[in-house]
Amino acid sequence: MPPPRRNTQAAARLRQLACLDVTGAQAISPVLAELHQLIGFDAGCLIHPGAQGEMEVFMENPVLQAAMPDYFDPRIQYSEARVMHRGARHFSEALRLERGVQMLPQMAKVSVPELVRSDFFNAVLRPGDVGDGLKLPLRTSAGQGVGILWLFRREADPRFAPEEAAALGRLEPVLARALQPSEADAEDNDVCGQGLLVVSPEGRLQWVSPEAQTLLALGLGTRWRVGRGDLPDVVQLLVQRLFWPDASDDGPLPEVTLRTANGAFSLRATRLAGVAGAGEAAAIHITHRVPRGIQLLARLRTVGLPRRQAELAYWIARGVQESQIAQRMGVSVNTVVYHRRHLYAALGVQSRQGLVDRLLPPSTTP
Repeated sequence: MPPPRRNTQAAARLRQLACLDVTGAQAISPVLAELHQLIGFDAGCLIHPGAQGEMEVFMENPVLQAAMPDYFDPRIQYSEARVMHRGARHFSEALRLERGVQMLPQMAKVSVPELVRSDFFNAVLRPGDVGDGLKLPLRTSAGQGVGILWLFRREADPRFAPEEAAALGRLEPVLARALQPSEADAEDNDVCGQGLLVVSPEGRLQWVSPEAQTLLALGLGTRWRVGRGDLPDVVQLLVQRLFWPDASDDGPLPEVTLRTANGAFSLRATRLAGVAGAGEAAAIHITHRVPRGIQLLARLRTVGLPRRQAELAYWIARGVQESQIAQRMGVSVNTVVYHRRHLYAALGVQSRQGLVDRLLPPSTTP
């Protein structure tokens, strides 16, 4: 495990993250960055409720993320049911029934050697060089299910020890607070990408822009893969509502927003008239938005400020006044003013706006 001093600092930063004004699955990257300092692991994963309660998956390992569509193959799910007590797709049930950290032998119905020979393991986990895992269901203090956190280690690495599982378990309240869903504020999000795909009235993909490919992989990674002919249900539903609306559907153009660990993805369908003998089609416009607070956290991780200075910089950039900053940080207003001057000097800026411009790109300035 990492040395005690690093453990203490990472735990303090996790508690700090839990007290900020941006929470939810979109905070998983900074949360995992601190967990890496506390518990040695190769990659993390968050399984959490998405639109209509569907399973959303964030994989820190891109190879594991790319393998996720294979997880939904009936053969792989049959294999998983044979070797695991409760599969990933049963995350809602796990949030209701499971308590505390589970190590890999506790999760498996069979021995670990038999597990690693299964179709499930070889199709979903082995491509990412997974050799061991820890699983922790997360709930708020009110009992609301937040998601399932997984930590993975490579096959060549030592297996997780009971004391590491216990250390993760002690962090459950902090992790649940940092990742609990919060109400989205549309005014506090910035457009980070846009794309377009064209679909026939029958739901067949006809054309997709490179930008849309990237956004679909981020927003629909567990349900769609570039190159496959089938489209996710959410896109099929938009096309159906566009061409065959209900008799009572006289509202605006069909649109849906998916919220994942990678941000919010709005999909809006419009009609395309036939050209040169071609029939009608649907244009699906995709817009990707990310909260400014999440962008700010990512930027602050690269600046290298001490923990308390980074917290002060965060609240200043978020537009919070000195009196409120003092209350949130548990210090006096004079202390905030004093350290603000040192912070400005460290970043080479002279004002709040200068700090915002330094930490956020111009296009994302509030």
